[in-house]
Parts: sequence; structure tokens; C-alpha cells
Amino acid sequence: MKNKDLNERVTEELLDNLFSATGYSTPKVHIEKQKSLNPEIKKLLKNASKSGPGKGAPEHIITIDGYPNFIIITECKADIKYHESNSLDIPKDYAVDGVIHYMKYLSKDFNVVGIAASGMNESELKISNFFLGKGLTSNTITRLPDEKVLSLQDYIKIWKYDSNIKKQKTFDLMKFSKTLHNYMRDYAKLSENEKPLLVSAILLALEDATFQISYESNTNDVKLAKKMIDAVKDILDDNKIIGLKQDKILTSYSFIKTHPELTKDTRDINKRVLLRLVKQIDEHIMPFIKEYNDLDIVGNFYGEFLRYTGGDKKALGIVLTPNHITELFADLADLTTDSKILDICDGTAGFLISSAHKMIELAGNDSTKIKKITDQNLIGVEQQPNMFTLSAANMLLRKYSMEHCYQDNCFELKGLLTSLNADIGMINPPYAQKGDGLSELEYIEFLLDCINKDGKVFAIVPMSCAILNSPSKGRLLKKHTLEAVMSMPNGLFYPVGTYTCIMVFTAKKPHPNNKETWFAYWKDDGFEKTKMNGRIDINDKWNSIKNEWINMYTNKDILLGVSVKHKITATDEWCAEAYLQTNYSTISKEDFESEMEKYMNFKMSNKERLQ
Repeated sequence: MKNKDLNERVTEELLDNLFSATGYSTPKVHIEKQKSLNPEIKKLLKNASKSGPGKGAPEHIITIDGYPNFIIITECKADIKYHESNSLDIPKDYAVDGVIHYMKYLSKDFNVVGIAASGMNESELKISNFFLGKGLTSNTITRLPDEKVLSLQDYIKIWKYDSNIKKQKTFDLMKFSKTLHNYMRDYAKLSENEKPLLVSAILLALEDATFQISYESNTNDVKLAKKMIDAVKDILDDNKIIGLKQDKILTSYSFIKTHPELTKDTRDINKRVLLRLVKQIDEHIMPFIKEYNDLDIVGNFYGEFLRYTGGDKKALGIVLTPNHITELFADLADLTTDSKILDICDGTAGFLISSAHKMIELAGNDSTKIKKITDQNLIGVEQQPNMFTLSAANMLLRKYSMEHCYQDNCFELKGLLTSLNADIGMINPPYAQKGDGLSELEYIEFLLDCINKDGKVFAIVPMSCAILNSPSKGRLLKKHTLEAVMSMPNGLFYPVGTYTCIMVFTAKKPHPNNKETWFAYWKDDGFEKTKMNGRIDINDKWNSIKNEWINMYTNKDILLGVSVKHKITATDEWCAEAYLQTNYSTISKEDFESEMEKYMNFKMSNKERLQ
């Protein structure tokens, strides 16, 4: 046993040398061996023995000043034969099994990186890295691809951007949105339109350093409201949003300084509604925004507030595209760092944010390219003043330029938009508008006219646009090419009921008569409706489904019952359902009854349009 212990100490020393060479030897980093003075860690390891009742301890326990909920642990074995078992459940004998064993205990209160090491010299040393987020179950342990000791910053980055951590934090944030919504309803007495506006104003104000450190010093909410709007104005000034554009944004926020429940002249902390809202948002939302730039947070809150709205689920005016679909658009578009994105129905800037995130990823650490992306390559138009304000807040929270974002009727900006030379268009147009020239396909037609030749436009529209005859379909094919149509999941916009499809066009190239358009039946995105949390990816299916869809679209695969190519005209139905060969071997009685029910629901929900 002594020889074995001595041998494992050699493996420990190899790790010690790697830690030293990788920058761990600083006063802020604390490396303990076989035991910890931290009472919380000691408590968690009290019953963590690898061989039965009693306490256990990893070889190294590493903590870092400023990161109280993050630790790194190691488990060593001298012989590389004992690096990892097939079952991963023999912690006494194998390094990987052992480090995973300790991670399960410590993750109750910590975000844990586990390093398993085996070998007696540098040439044979074998290393495996793992991560498990605080409070998450052991089946979410992530095996990292790196087979070496990483820098502390790399491990911290892995923690902060772990998909399971992000999912849990997003879930917690959306759970908080219900609490926030109910408080604003019951105590702030805000209208449905005012709730997301107030949240966005507070977020912008908290971006101002002076306001962030001093808001609690305001003796009443009258003063706090004024200081908050002043801080928003300072943020707008700093971002060169001046003149009419600034006036429009500040007008949307003007209710904050006059709302009776937000401006009560009282020093009683318990009765200060605005102060409580600012503190809650500072605590729960701002840290999330600092970590995750790719999510449309303001849009998420807008959508969550919509779920809690009684009566007409369209009470807030516009139904926004789900985050996972805006991300899908960015992936389908095959963006480059030079892509210019135009959305003429910008909403809360969901498409622009997802596209920017994708392009910034492609830019890597090239600050010049990133600045060009955020300053020049994002173009948006939103007609509704309040929605434009939400879009502006979303962009500014990410330090994206608003230079090419406009609050206006897009149809009146054709010359300007065309001159900006966008090569990618993305749109979720207003649905079922009655005015002349305002149909969904006419929005797509206008967007295509503003895009460079050979550019691509991606649109998500009601399925009725693909099925019904329309003069717009003829005009579209006369000037542009319909490349693909994908039928999307039922209930995608839950709680608003509408059946949708994605259309993909190539701009300013007439549709050839012999062209075969690609159609796909993308009805299952893995999301499920839940009573408490709406429609969510409860079983972690989306990423694999998304990758499957992207590969299918890229290669224009033809799969029985899923995708097909077909020549179309303006009078044809533009949907996969019209041309797919059914794979009858997979159909059950329950499937047939379910599809009939969906068809009847579609007929009823589109009764007026089908007449």
C-alpha cells in the first residue's frame, strides 16, 4: 500500500508542476491536498469515502478568490491502466471514476471541474477533464475534449458557458419573470405594454455606472424615477443616439416619471415599488446579461409576460420569434463575418442578436471584424414605437450600434435600405393584417427587393401563405427564386396558436421553370408544452435535432416522409405536405387521429382566411 501511495504522490507532483507552469501559483489561488479547511467543503465530503462509510477527499482541492461557488478537484492513479473503468462506477480503483464520485458530492453547493490523471512521467501522463454545474444532476456531467491541464480562465469560461448551466440559469430567469410579472401587476399596476418597457428601462439605467452604485441612496421613488430616466438618457448620449431617435425612445419611457405607483413620495422601504423592482432586476437579470450576449432577454420577458396575460394572448401586439428559431435562422443563413443582416420587422431584435452572436463567434478574437459587425452589419426597422424601444434596449445592452436601426414604416425606406447593401434578410412579418400591401408575402417581397442580388431571405410565416393562391406568389417567382420551404412544429408560437413554415428565397433571380424547390417536414423540434414553463426543450433534444435539420437543408437531402424536391408554380401549394410520400410503416391509429385533430384545428383557426 505504501508503494502505491508513493506512486500516486508522483502523479500528484506531475500535476503540481503543470499547475505551476499554467499560472496557478498566485496569491488568489489556494491549492489544498487531501483535505480542506473550508467548512462547506468539509461538510460535503463528510460521507464521500470511495470505499464505504466515512469521509473522503480528492488529491487536490483548488479554490480561487472572487469565485466562491467554483472549485477544481483532482484524482490520481499511478498506473494508466487504472485511468478509467468502462462503467465509471469503481471510484476506489480508477482516476476518472474517483473524480466523478467526488464531483457528485461537491456539486450540491459548487460548480466543479474534475481532473483525472494517471501515469508516472510526463510522456505517459493521461489527463481527462470534466465539469458538473452547481445543483445539477450527475447525468449532466460534461466530459471536456481537452486532454491536458487548462488555465484557470479556461476552466472558468467552461463553467460560465456550459450548456447545462446556461439552460438552468435561463430556466431560473424565466421562473423569476413570473414573480416579476405578478409584482408589477399587483403592486405597480402596470399595463401589459408598460411591463416590458419598465424592465428594459431599468436594465439600461443599470448600465450607467453612477446610477448602478447610487440608486439605493435616492430617498424616495420620485427621485429614483427621475435619476433612472436621466441615466437612460446618458446611455443614449454615450451611444450617439440623439435627436429624434432619442426622443422616440424617451417618449416610450415617459410614463415611468408620472406613474402613481412608481413615484410614491414615501421613505418607507416596504412601500417603494420602483426601488424594489430595480433591486430585483439588478440582482436577477443583470448578471445573466453580462454572461450571455446571445439571448434576446428583453424579448424573452416580453414572451413570458404574454403567457401570463389573461384573455387574448395577442394583447401585447406582436408575437415574437422563439430564441431557438432565431438561432436556427443564423445557422441556416451560412453567415460570414462580412454578412449584412436586414430585418424590416425587427420586433425586439431577436434575428439581429442571434446573427451578431454567430458572426462574432466566426470573428474569433479579431476586434476589428467584431467592431465592423456590431457597428455596420446589423440593420433593423420597427414601426411600433414601444417595440422599437425594446429593440434599442436589447441592442444597447450588448454594445451594438443603433446607427442602422430605424423606427419607421419600412415601406417608406426602400431607397435607404437598398443602399445599405444587405445580403441576408430575416423576417417574421405581422400576421393577418387586413390593409392593402400588408400581407405576409408582400413584406417578404419588399424585403427581397431591398437585398443584394443573389442574397438570401429567410422568412417564417403562417402556413396559409404557402397553401392559398395569392398574386404575391406570382410576383415573387417572377423576380426571385424559392429555394426551400420547411413546415414548422405545431404550437411553435405557444400560447398563440398558429401553424407556420420557413421560406427561403434567393433575391433578384427569377424562379426557373425547371427549378426543383426543396421541401421539408420539420414538425418535431423536441420542445414540449408544460403547464408552468410554457414550451421548453425539457429532454435536451433540440441541439441534435437542429444539427440534423441544418445538415439536411445544406445538402438538400431527400428522405422518405421527411423531405422532397418538387417543381412548383405560383398556383401550387408551397409546402412539404403536398408532395411528400408517406411512410405508412410508421403510422398508427393514434397518429391518424392526432393529425385529423390538427387539421380540424387548422381549419377552425383559419376559417376566415380560407373563405
